[in-house]
Amino acid sequence: MSDPYETTEQHLERLLRCALNSFDLSDTTIERLGTALAHSSALHSSHHSAALHRETYRHTYLLSDGSALTLWELVHGGARDTDAPLRHELYDDEGDAQVAAARLSGSFWDTRAIADEGARDDLEILTLLTAVPPAPLPRMYAPDNSADHARRVLRRAENVDRPGTETAGLLRAAFAHHITQIFGRQCRVDGRDAGFTLYEHAFLLLDGSETSLWEVEHTATPDGRHMCEVYGDEQTARRAMENRTRIC
Repeated sequence: MSDPYETTEQHLERLLRCALNSFDLSDTTIERLGTALAHSSALHSSHHSAALHRETYRHTYLLSDGSALTLWELVHGGARDTDAPLRHELYDDEGDAQVAAARLSGSFWDTRAIADEGARDDLEILTLLTAVPPAPLPRMYAPDNSADHARRVLRRAENVDRPGTETAGLLRAAFAHHITQIFGRQCRVDGRDAGFTLYEHAFLLLDGSETSLWEVEHTATPDGRHMCEVYGDEQTARRAMENRTRIC
């Protein structure tokens, strides 16, 4: 997530410094980026599994001649709960970014097309937050200290209406889990940039049943800090995001 107080110049400097392949960008692209006046960033696709953490971000820059230029940032590393360092790659062509993303996961099956969606108004953001998501791909459960993963998800939740002791007790029997990013978006909240991400943490229990925790990560806080909220069902999680955007 970008720092809402970061200038466009600082933002570009950080991206180019972190990217392992920034030297592959053409001289023309670098020269045009030197005239950037403003920028906007958004998460466009992601993949989270026991073996891979991968996200693709779209960074759009308004240039001094009135035109726009887009960079695609690919961030990847080990599983989301590991301490492995993340790697950053930059592309100025959306096709190249999608090929690179598919290379990491082994196929194009879980890489959605990257399209130029343009600016969205507040009404459309609310519509997206409450929209029924497309049918998910079959879950690929991974046995990876799943009961401990559930405990850590619940522990970092700051909302007072988070799932309680009954849910925590049920999840002690979790032996495999699967993480899916359901939603990701940036918008303006109370005059500041804020980001929202919704994850489903699905757990497979010892008796063969399934249950999920719905995690909302956002920066719609008074000081812009990152906050985590956890809910027992998707509808409640989406309603919580919607309520936080109503002050947009």
